[in-house]
Amino acid sequence: MVPLRDNNPTQITPYVTYGLIVVNITIFLLELFVQQQGQLDRFFDLWAVVPQELSASLQGESVGDPVPEWITLFSSQFLHGGWLHLGGNMLFLWIFGNNVEDCLGHVKYLVFYLACGALAALAQWGFSMSSSIPSLGASGAIAGVMGAYILRYPKAEILTLIPIFYGFFVRLPAFVFLGFWFVQQAFYGIAGLAQPSNIGMENGGIAYWAHAGGFVFGAILGPLLGLFSSRSRR
Repeated sequence: MVPLRDNNPTQITPYVTYGLIVVNITIFLLELFVQQQGQLDRFFDLWAVVPQELSASLQGESVGDPVPEWITLFSSQFLHGGWLHLGGNMLFLWIFGNNVEDCLGHVKYLVFYLACGALAALAQWGFSMSSSIPSLGASGAIAGVMGAYILRYPKAEILTLIPIFYGFFVRLPAFVFLGFWFVQQAFYGIAGLAQPSNIGMENGGIAYWAHAGGFVFGAILGPLLGLFSSRSRR
C-alpha cells in the first residue's frame, strides 16, 4: 500500500515537517559523499544505534567512540540506507506530519518527533541488545507521527494504491490504513523473535520493533502534548 494524500488541510505552514525532510535529504547526500570516500561503515557505526555498543555504554563500559552512545538515539533518525529507504520515509512524513504539526504547534511537534524516534530506537534495542548491526532511519519517529494521526484523524480518507495486477486506487479511513500497517509491523516483529528467521534487524533487515514501538509511543505522547487541545480543534 502507498498513501498518496489525506483530506485534512493544515491551518499553519508545517515548517518543522518541511525542515525535517530537508535535513534528512541533506544528510543522505552527505552519506553518498562519505561512501565515495570508503568511510560509510565507520560513519554508520559512529552515528547509528549499534545495540551492542549502546548496551555496553549503559553498563559504564567505553566503546571507543568520540561521542556518547546516547546521542545516536537522535542522530540515527537522520540516516538512511538507500534512496528507497529515504524516499518512503519522507513520503510518509510529508503526508502525515503536517496535520500532527498543526495540532501540536512547531516546538511541541519537534520535541514529539525526536522523542518518538529515540523511544522507538530503544524499543528495537530492547529486543536486540547484543546485535552489532547498526539501526538507522526516520521510520521510528514517523511511526510516532502515524500513531498520533490515527487518534486525531481516524476517519480521514487516504488515497491508497492496492498493488493487485496493475493496481487500483481506493480511499481508506486512516484507522484502517494505519491500523493494518501497525498490525503488520507487530506481526513481523514477533515473527522475527522465532529462530531461525530471516525477518528483522538481526539479519540486516527492517527494525520492526522500532516501527511498532514508535507507533505506540506516538499514540501516548501525542495526547500528552496537546493533540486534542482547543488549538487542534480550530
